[in-house]
Amino acid sequence: MNRYGVAYASQSAKWRAYLSVTKLKVVGLMLVTAFVGMCLANPAADAWRIVPLALLGIGLMASCAAAFNHIIDQKIDAKMARTYQRPLPSGALKASHVLIFACILGALGFALLAVWVNALTAWLTLASLVGYAGIYTLYLKRATPQNIVIAGIAGAMPPLLGWTSITGEMHANAWLLVMIIFIWTPPHFWALAIHRRADYLNANIPMLPVTHGVDYTKTSILLYTILLAVVCVLPVLIGMSGLLYFVAACLLNAGFVYHAWELKYRSKSGSAMKTFKFSIYYLLLLFIALLFDHYW
Repeated sequence: MNRYGVAYASQSAKWRAYLSVTKLKVVGLMLVTAFVGMCLANPAADAWRIVPLALLGIGLMASCAAAFNHIIDQKIDAKMARTYQRPLPSGALKASHVLIFACILGALGFALLAVWVNALTAWLTLASLVGYAGIYTLYLKRATPQNIVIAGIAGAMPPLLGWTSITGEMHANAWLLVMIIFIWTPPHFWALAIHRRADYLNANIPMLPVTHGVDYTKTSILLYTILLAVVCVLPVLIGMSGLLYFVAACLLNAGFVYHAWELKYRSKSGSAMKTFKFSIYYLLLLFIALLFDHYW
């Protein structure tokens, strides 16, 4: 390969590294829930023009928060098998460059939301960014085993952001969608924490499996999945959703509770990771069910 080919390959690798710090898969799932929030807000015909701008603005600010997470956690990431090859601990990117990149993403996202969507959505999205990148990553993650519970509200905000981008107001139905993700977050994350307990122990991070033990964490996961199953019925009880969503929610929650029960009582070497992966598909399919039920 000539020097131009080497240079091109190097630049391509660098841009892939920048993209990786934005956690695109996580942001993508957040945007799905934000889009469902927009649709359930019953937008008027002329409001649909806002949707792409709102999704872009929310996505940019979520990517900014993810990049800040990489900067703050780079020393911890270097000690963990799951994260030591990330761009910052591996040396693929400089922290100062990622900081500039994150600030650009955040500024663009905030400006887009403030100017072309509405100020409420812009400030709520900024509050979510600060909650995740600042309060959770910088403080709570290192301070308490309930870190993901307390800070879960920051990651649960996208449906509300989607709703406010369309209506400019914080409706109770939107907060119910937030509650679903808020309750979903601990069992989702604790399953991963069990799988990576040795990493968190090595990095001196007080995740629940480290401070209270794996068995206690498994019990907590099971109880949270049962609570989640109850919360997921609320959209039907208040008339927000109908039969299609109810059937889908029952099936999905039965699957989640079963995975949690199996993790607690019939655990195998890969059970925690299996539960974690199921939880991702669970949330995606649950919000798709909300969307289909709303229109069909």
